[in-house]
Amino acid sequence: MERRRVVITGMGAITPLGNSVQETWEAAKAGKSGVATITHFDASTFKTKYAAEVKGFSASNYMDENSARKMARFAQYAVAATKMALEDAELLGNEQVLSDAGVFMGVGIGGFEVTEDSCIKYSQSPQHRCPPMTIPELIPNEACGNICMQFGIHGPSHTVTTACSSSTDAIGDALDCIRSGRRDVCIAGGAESTINGFAIAGFEVLHALSQSFADNPTAASRPFDKKREGFVMGEGSAVFVLESYEHAVARGARMYAELAGYGGTSDGYHLTAPNPDGVCGAAAMTEALKDAGVQPAAVQYYNAHGTSTPINDPSETRMLKMAFGEEQAKHLHISSTKSMTGHCLGAAGAIEAMLSIMAIRDGFVPPTINLDEPDVEAGCDLDYTPNKGISANIDCAMSATFGFGGHNGVVVLKRV
Repeated sequence: MERRRVVITGMGAITPLGNSVQETWEAAKAGKSGVATITHFDASTFKTKYAAEVKGFSASNYMDENSARKMARFAQYAVAATKMALEDAELLGNEQVLSDAGVFMGVGIGGFEVTEDSCIKYSQSPQHRCPPMTIPELIPNEACGNICMQFGIHGPSHTVTTACSSSTDAIGDALDCIRSGRRDVCIAGGAESTINGFAIAGFEVLHALSQSFADNPTAASRPFDKKREGFVMGEGSAVFVLESYEHAVARGARMYAELAGYGGTSDGYHLTAPNPDGVCGAAAMTEALKDAGVQPAAVQYYNAHGTSTPINDPSETRMLKMAFGEEQAKHLHISSTKSMTGHCLGAAGAIEAMLSIMAIRDGFVPPTINLDEPDVEAGCDLDYTPNKGISANIDCAMSATFGFGGHNGVVVLKRV
């Protein structure tokens, strides 16, 4: 039996760069940073005083206020991005199609601000009481649950939690669901919002966050640069409508790109650090290429995990050299859009896959901003598109994410 092709027919996004796909993409092309002083909570007593927050978001633009009150922020972002994706695919309100669709969402942590607030109220209450919506709002699968309720979806609904690889892995699961013939249409993506005191404190104690750029937050996220010191927390959501090629053709749908391949491996090395040798990450890249049926030389653009941490960036560079070969890696157009969006944890893979699709559509490589002096001594010696994006023919792109626990997820996207 011939394996079914899978295409992207709709996209929606809420990110630190804008509250739509187009706003986000225009900002990324221009090299704008979404990093600024934290406003979600009072960070004056924290070492970390900046993050890449979503700006100007109002849940009431996408759902009724009663529904919004029962959702944590990450779930609101997921529902909003899904509504935009369904509108984009011209499927919003199509009960016949949506009723049977599947939903696959990647969420790394879930309603962390709910966890923090409820723990404080619990500890302060003589009766040890929590707010009544504590559990329904904090659990990661709330995004899937609310998407299904809001849009009348009754197919399989799965939440993937593999740290920073969550949404890449969710997209891979949706790909398999459609390829296998179990569903013709799936909603897939990721959502995260962890910019609160509890989360910042938790990452601070791991020495994972950038802290030295309080006077110039937009310069804080600097993947592959000598002055990088840690990642900048981001938040948001990106959601796709995935369809079998035949289903999309039959209804005359516009196709952004083909979701051609997925690869996933595990380091089995450390709870928070990637294996410096990069072997398993490279294996995920090779697996994704094989799954997509393309040779390394066919890939023109690579959207890097590129977190701006001392260990990750050289390790990822080694992965690319292993998977593509030293010479071919030199010809890759590479960028880390986390330099602009910050690290959106469980939503990162979906947001970066969306930007990769737009790169294919427009033939444009977004920049890695703040890359003033590549850390060549540490091995960061490839073309990371420093500070200014460039026009380029892109028929095939790869997007990769690597998460705490050693999760490695990679997708390959092709022009239809």
